[in-house]
Amino acid sequence: MTIQPERIQTLFNTLKGKRILVVGDVMIDRYLRGAVKRISPEAPVPVVEMESESYHFGGAANVALNLKVLGCEPVSLGLLGQDHNANIFLNLIDEAGLDGSGFIQAEDRPTTIKTRVIGDNQHMVRIDHEQIHYGNTHLELELRAQFDHLAPYADAIILEDYNKGLLSADFIRYILEYSNRENKIVTVDPKFRNFLKYQGATVFKPNIIETAQALGLPLDDDTQVEKAGFELLHRLKAKTVMLTRGADGISIFGEAGKSVHLPVKTRKVADVSGAGDTVIAVMTAMLSAGASVLEAAVCANHAAGIVCGEVGIVPVQPDILIEDLLRNQ
Repeated sequence: MTIQPERIQTLFNTLKGKRILVVGDVMIDRYLRGAVKRISPEAPVPVVEMESESYHFGGAANVALNLKVLGCEPVSLGLLGQDHNANIFLNLIDEAGLDGSGFIQAEDRPTTIKTRVIGDNQHMVRIDHEQIHYGNTHLELELRAQFDHLAPYADAIILEDYNKGLLSADFIRYILEYSNRENKIVTVDPKFRNFLKYQGATVFKPNIIETAQALGLPLDDDTQVEKAGFELLHRLKAKTVMLTRGADGISIFGEAGKSVHLPVKTRKVADVSGAGDTVIAVMTAMLSAGASVLEAAVCANHAAGIVCGEVGIVPVQPDILIEDLLRNQ
């Protein structure tokens, strides 16, 4: 599909200032980097002599950062603990100029943090500090109240599920019933738990592995992928299913029984981390600006290609994305 240059510029101008509510699991990505010069005398493991420590957004917070860089005005609804890592996270929010008014600090869980140890540019180990709880009635009521406060002002809503306990089946249903009643754009990036609970989404964006597991189907060829895409469309009563397939690109399934396949736009793959966050952010931003599903998907596909060519989790820069769209139409 070709998007005319004037149309590209119009969409990017229109998305500026769009208020997008990101509801989902937020976390911190912590990196400890250093050099490996010896093996520990205590066990046959390398000793990493730490040279640097850095903190970055993870999960739904990275989606919000992508939206901010694009020019939107994201606001997040998420859970933090009442701990030191929550202070680190809120400092990152301030530094990025993001709206942190929607976060709730809960007593029954720590702030989720993933610590990666990198030795000589090699990922050695990851340590996750988290507690996953569903079913806290008091907290659920607090989340609903916060959602009721924020949602009326949103041009679109993103549900970013990392299965950390925020998006329970009841809360998902509550959000989608509101969104459909109020004709809000609502896009979903699901995970394994509650995968089939997102009834009535505007765009449902799983990846190929999640889809195969949820449906119990082998997805080894295009015919099987077509079958799975339309089955999801039917079972979820979604307007669009957008299936990300890694090196095989993106497949889109619509209400009219039509499917479109977009080949991958990555020229070189350096790091796929965060690509899914970029796809859902760009897709939603473009839809809020009035793009068609196919226009938004083309822009998201190009954005994924750009961020996969970078090392680390980085948001896509709008000027680079525009240039890439114009060059590769």
